[in-house]
Amino acid sequence: MRKYECVYIISPTLEEEQVKAMVERFNNLVSQNGELESTEEWGRKKLAYEVQDQKEGYYVLMNFSANPDFPAELERNFKITEEVLKYLIVSKE
Repeated sequence: MRKYECVYIISPTLEEEQVKAMVERFNNLVSQNGELESTEEWGRKKLAYEVQDQKEGYYVLMNFSANPDFPAELERNFKITEEVLKYLIVSKE
């Protein structure tokens, strides 16, 4: 198992309950395929540049351990979720 850090930005057009559900959904996905170490919700922040006509987004940071093939699956889930504006997954090693 390798250690990873992931930051993703959720669209600010969602209601607070929808954002919490989405964070929980990604946390569950990571927990099922690895070990979720921590999740930090940074909240709404201004973006450096517009993304999909949005000027701000809801930032979430996750630290987790998983097998090397899992980040590709997590990335696939981010890509098919329209409400995720941007994401970045990096290996900590």
